[in-house]
Amino acid sequence: MVKAVVSLGVLASLAVAGAVVAAIVVVSVSVAGPTGAGVPSTGAGAVPVPGGGGPAIPAGWLPLYRRAATTCPGLPWEVLAAIGTVESASGTSTAPGVHSGANAAGAEGPLQFEPATFAAYATVGPGGSEPPSPYDPVDAVFSAARMLCADGAGSASTLAGAVDDYNHSERYVHTVLTLALAFGDNPAASTTVTAALAFAGAQLGVPYLWGGTGAGGFDCSGLTQAAYAHAGVTLPRVAQDQFDATPALAPGASLEPGDLLFFGSGPEAVDHVGIYVGAGEMIDAPHTGATVRLDHADWSGLVGVTRPSG
Repeated sequence: MVKAVVSLGVLASLAVAGAVVAAIVVVSVSVAGPTGAGVPSTGAGAVPVPGGGGPAIPAGWLPLYRRAATTCPGLPWEVLAAIGTVESASGTSTAPGVHSGANAAGAEGPLQFEPATFAAYATVGPGGSEPPSPYDPVDAVFSAARMLCADGAGSASTLAGAVDDYNHSERYVHTVLTLALAFGDNPAASTTVTAALAFAGAQLGVPYLWGGTGAGGFDCSGLTQAAYAHAGVTLPRVAQDQFDATPALAPGASLEPGDLLFFGSGPEAVDHVGIYVGAGEMIDAPHTGATVRLDHADWSGLVGVTRPSG
């Protein structure tokens, strides 16, 4: 049996993780609002697509997110990083509007601001453009931090609402907060893992469906299969086969976001699987009558852990 060991990075960020977990729970029951965002997403809350397995946060962007978050006490840098990832893969997207012009919704720059919204929160970050530009990464991230802060992102109780104000989509909020939790556990998470977790996070609240693979709902292995299929990784259909087919972690190894957690009465009797997010939390489709949800992993029933991304 694999011993589940939460990494030191998780222990060091429990306060941030707690805020993000609380925000995910809050948004699951309370976020509502009209369709159409103050800051339209490139994909209107779409799930990021993997870009080849490298780090999801490009070099230079991680310190930028961290520095901008300090301008709003209580704002997790991970939330800024997650928004930047969803909006433009932190400036690496070649979609219209990211580097010049605007997308079909009129959004501009790597953080995808509408012109009027950017004008309201425009901030010249350290070394940014003067006057501030939505296409300048520094200005864009610092302006996003200012907007999120004004909407309440500095408090755990209003963090989900602030993300919702950024883009009025419950799916968008679930995706951002899931990625934020993962980044807190591993800032170097790969684009493959990020894509799988973003897909899983976007399914929060979807009904459990026995045998479901996405058409109307998911069962546990249908969810993990679909999440990794989105990330370009093929998994077998059922939990036992996924356990048998994916690389196992060595006993005592630290968990990383994207790892698959398998439960049952033994290695040949696996009956449940979830996808690890961070801080002891996993996303799973637990049973009939439930929905896809964030669960604290029950380590007592853990059979093993595998890492599909290898």
